[in-house]
Amino acid sequence: MNLEPLIPFEPVSTDELPKGDHFISQIKWDGVRMLLYFDGSTTKLFNRRSNERTLQYPELTQTKDFCSARSVILDGEIIALSQGKPSFYEIMRRDSARKSTTIANAARQVLITYMVFDVLYCDGTWVTHLSLKERQAALDKIIQPNQHVQLVTSHNDMEALYNVVAEHDLEGIVIKDLNSTYLINGKDKRWLKKKMFKDLFAVVSGVTYRDKMVNSLFLGLYDDQNQLWYIGNAGTGKLTVHDWRMITEQVQHLIMRERPFINQTDREKEAVWIQPQIVVKVTFLEWTPNRTLRHPSIQAFVTRNVKECNFGQN
Repeated sequence: MNLEPLIPFEPVSTDELPKGDHFISQIKWDGVRMLLYFDGSTTKLFNRRSNERTLQYPELTQTKDFCSARSVILDGEIIALSQGKPSFYEIMRRDSARKSTTIANAARQVLITYMVFDVLYCDGTWVTHLSLKERQAALDKIIQPNQHVQLVTSHNDMEALYNVVAEHDLEGIVIKDLNSTYLINGKDKRWLKKKMFKDLFAVVSGVTYRDKMVNSLFLGLYDDQNQLWYIGNAGTGKLTVHDWRMITEQVQHLIMRERPFINQTDREKEAVWIQPQIVVKVTFLEWTPNRTLRHPSIQAFVTRNVKECNFGQN
């Protein structure tokens, strides 16, 4: 089995639910997309950008504890709960750990669950050519759920599931064609996602202070000409006092004189410009006519190439 990391099949955003009894819906879990590779003896984990994360999630490395296949490639989302709901902030505490001591501490403090929803390879054979219905049947046979691994459930009533997701303030739903094959490194309308709220990854290129501590971040996205555009500032979200202290210390080494954005910003006189090196995940209500975010909220700092913070995000 080739353990070279693959790029998973991605859903396309939609505002309308499709019609037809060949579609099923699943909860869209707010976590980290992860492919699990098991060759019969060794397990490796890679995220959607082909970065290895095996060390970060030791609970998943004993594949035989939850999977009966002799070899397998699974697709799913690793989540961490906070107050009964998936928390991107909490899963980032696990995913961003790099040192062995930090990983061990994070594993004790943040419990994770691998929500498995697809299989690409099983017992020495690629199954990407099979229909989703057939692949789900294969998953039912080989996966034995435990405290760290669960199978994602499918629902025929898309609207009802969406209403439940809205009621519980979850991220959204994914709609999939039961006849769909699995398209590696692909994206098309056989898989759709309908979110309760919008989100994106933005680069931080300016801050403001209150009492010598950073209290808001100036957010930007790159266009296809590699120009950085200001899209709003945010000082609310899930960051803790510790996070604000950490960013206050970090930006001291990144301060620059010239505004990095090509356009004017809010609170220009208060701004302290910094080099575009820090990336955050942001949720927001909608885009304004001026191409800025309405009600942005910071979810977490993430490790990501700043050039991926662009207007082409879906």
